[in-house]
Amino acid sequence: MKNIVRNLRKQRELTQEQLGEIIGVSRQTINAIEKEKFDPSLPTAFKMSKLFEIPIEKFFFFE
Repeated sequence: MKNIVRNLRKQRELTQEQLGEIIGVSRQTINAIEKEKFDPSLPTAFKMSKLFEIPIEKFFFFE
């Protein structure tokens, strides 16, 4: 799934490690999501949505 997680994370000046700690996943999970090798679970996507203050469909794109 395409996404703009990396851009959103960098705008907030967060490392992958910091973002992972905030939403309760590993740095490796954040890396895999950003590289579009892994789709997050719904709870993880909702946590990102709340953190970034934008709807999920604004940063994840299903092709």
